[in-house]
Amino acid sequence: MSKVSMAGSKGVMPTVIETIHELNLVHLSDYDGSWEGFDNGNPIEGADDASEKLVTVRALESTLELSPEDTAAGTVGESWEGRLEEIRTRVNELDDQHSETREELRLVDEKIDRVAPFAELGIDLDLLSGYDHVDVLVGEGTPSEVESALEAAEEIRAFEILTGGDVVAIVAAPAEGESTDGLVDDALVGIEFTRHPVPETEQSPEEYVADLGEEKRELESELERIETSLEEVKLEDGGFLLRLEEELSIEVQRAEAPLQFATTANAFIAEGWIPESEYDRLVDAVTDAVGESVEIEELEVAEYDDHEHGAEAHTGSGGDGEGGDGDEAEAEPSQPAAQKAATDGGTSATSAGAAGASSGAVTMDEDPPVILDNLTPAKPFELLVKMVSQPKYSELDPTLLVFLTYPFAFGFMIGDIGYGILYMLMGYGCWKVFDSDAGKALGTIGIWAGAFTVIFGYLYDDIFGIHMGDVGLGFLPLAGSLSKGLQLSEWALLWIILSIAFGIVHLNIGLIMGFVNELSHGVKAAVYERLSWIFAMNGLFIWIFAHGDAGSFDHGIGFLPADLAFSETKPEFLVGTGEEAVLYEFLGFAGLPEIVGVLGLVMFLVGSAMVSVGEGIAGTFEIPAWAFGHVLSYLRMVAVLLAKGGMAFAVNLLVFGAYETPAGYTYFNYPGLHITDISGYEYAELSPEFVGLIHAGDGILVSAIAILAAIVVFILGHILVLLLGITAAGIQMLRLEYVEFFQKFYEGGGEEYEPFGDDRPAQPAD
Repeated sequence: MSKVSMAGSKGVMPTVIETIHELNLVHLSDYDGSWEGFDNGNPIEGADDASEKLVTVRALESTLELSPEDTAAGTVGESWEGRLEEIRTRVNELDDQHSETREELRLVDEKIDRVAPFAELGIDLDLLSGYDHVDVLVGEGTPSEVESALEAAEEIRAFEILTGGDVVAIVAAPAEGESTDGLVDDALVGIEFTRHPVPETEQSPEEYVADLGEEKRELESELERIETSLEEVKLEDGGFLLRLEEELSIEVQRAEAPLQFATTANAFIAEGWIPESEYDRLVDAVTDAVGESVEIEELEVAEYDDHEHGAEAHTGSGGDGEGGDGDEAEAEPSQPAAQKAATDGGTSATSAGAAGASSGAVTMDEDPPVILDNLTPAKPFELLVKMVSQPKYSELDPTLLVFLTYPFAFGFMIGDIGYGILYMLMGYGCWKVFDSDAGKALGTIGIWAGAFTVIFGYLYDDIFGIHMGDVGLGFLPLAGSLSKGLQLSEWALLWIILSIAFGIVHLNIGLIMGFVNELSHGVKAAVYERLSWIFAMNGLFIWIFAHGDAGSFDHGIGFLPADLAFSETKPEFLVGTGEEAVLYEFLGFAGLPEIVGVLGLVMFLVGSAMVSVGEGIAGTFEIPAWAFGHVLSYLRMVAVLLAKGGMAFAVNLLVFGAYETPAGYTYFNYPGLHITDISGYEYAELSPEFVGLIHAGDGILVSAIAILAAIVVFILGHILVLLLGITAAGIQMLRLEYVEFFQKFYEGGGEEYEPFGDDRPAQPAD
């Protein structure tokens, strides 16, 4: 990225703003007010009026529920202000009518709700109020509790209870010397009773409800008429409003641009970042627009490690700026030039431009904005990176690595053709429904994750937990060449080791990227803060994966304890020698030589010492986590693999039932397939584990019910596994990316490149 400065007379500032807006290239920097005599500029005349109209347009769009997704942008004519005022008046009138009618309708509904209980009593409403010597109350409660409470009240001489459904009407006479005010209310304190106020009308409840119902229908009809009118406005003027919002947004953006400039009474200086390759295009466009009235200077070119981290930055083409030897441009030594440009009134565009050029930077020292440049398939995964933070200009972008690891690990953990196809369909649906970049990126990530789930499902020989080989598809090449390890434990042990290996590789990549990033702070910092961890982690696992054979190392070496190199201290069943070793069985790997293990142990100790020197006591306490614990975190991949596979297995077991062979292997009892043909055993040799819903019951009716239940369990069960797979595999791998991987190198906090301008395609002329 190149930092550029544009300096010139205020008279050409509007033309310059319009030109760079059309280019859509310059990421403008905010002037920080650090120059004496220079202030932030004021908006161009007309900005307030445009802002007010923009607020009006957006308010109308909100009222009409307009969106670009369902309405195409129209055209804006010369008399657009009059049309906008007509639309505003019309929409506001309709909106006010809509609000008033809805409020009236709400009140009518409340009246209907209040009178409904009285209709159940069958008593005229005028009989329930207007008495001086008795207290009348209507509400909902338990009649027996109400009666008990009234009998216990000494203030009540006599009472009568009338009921209708859940409604209770109470008429109570006070004892001598007592008042009727609140008589029944006081007596009912302590029991559950909801009071209903008596509507003020002389009509019967039925007549009153009928009149209210008629009034409600009229209001609903009026409300429908208003909504139809609003819809007509939306259809007729929606496109106009959307296009007007776009044009007003551009106008306001242009008018408020001077707020980011440094200005005097007669001159301005603006700075910003552009891609280095676009510098000549910027110069040509501005020169064509205003000639020599503006001087443009390339203040610096920020390399990968920007000026904050020991950059190779230089003042660039043209102008009076020096520093072409690669030194960083500095603002402070050039203050006198800046002040001179301010005090001479800025009448000379050249003097103002020279001040800006020689200063190096008008604004605060800032990192260049970031443009992420990834391969097209990896671009959607920028969303996952930005969820943490935009990378700094000085950092390596991890998007490509997330693209290579996230869907791969997701597919490894779920590994099912059926689920994978559904994940791809869900991703495509998300991509199709959402028009936002984030929505489409999320959909594309889902498609990639589903594709790898299908690939691993094919290798695992799984489709909704059913082995393809069991239903006659075992002839497909490579199908079933892998196993999840639910029934063959040696596969599960293999996945444990390979998950650890995946974690070691993944974390090493992160540490190497961190080492490269830290080099901008100096070699010493990179060695003590990242290379130390590379030594510690790799040394520890080299020792773990080494074995001890008979020989001199069996008795220890010098200062090392005698048992550190012994094979007995290693997980022999995983990496040791012999037929029981998992890696030996699958890959013929019996462990690293003992001498390599000893060297790995030395490497671990050296790395740990470097950590203690470089990071102090805090780093020392982190050694177990960083060197060992973070690698073991990758075992969650195996946990999800076995858990999701086990859940699918349980669903199918409930549906189909199963037999267990003498060797301990389970075969589902699929309908229509002879279990002995699948398993290779005779029925007498098979042990039934579970009958299964699909085989349960005798008789046509019972069998039909059982089959229906089996279908429901199969569908709902696998939907549950499908959804839990998203939260389990998706979130767990995201955690590994963010916590274990990013922690090794990633800081974030960069600013996204947002050029001043409009990136929409050119619109046809009106």
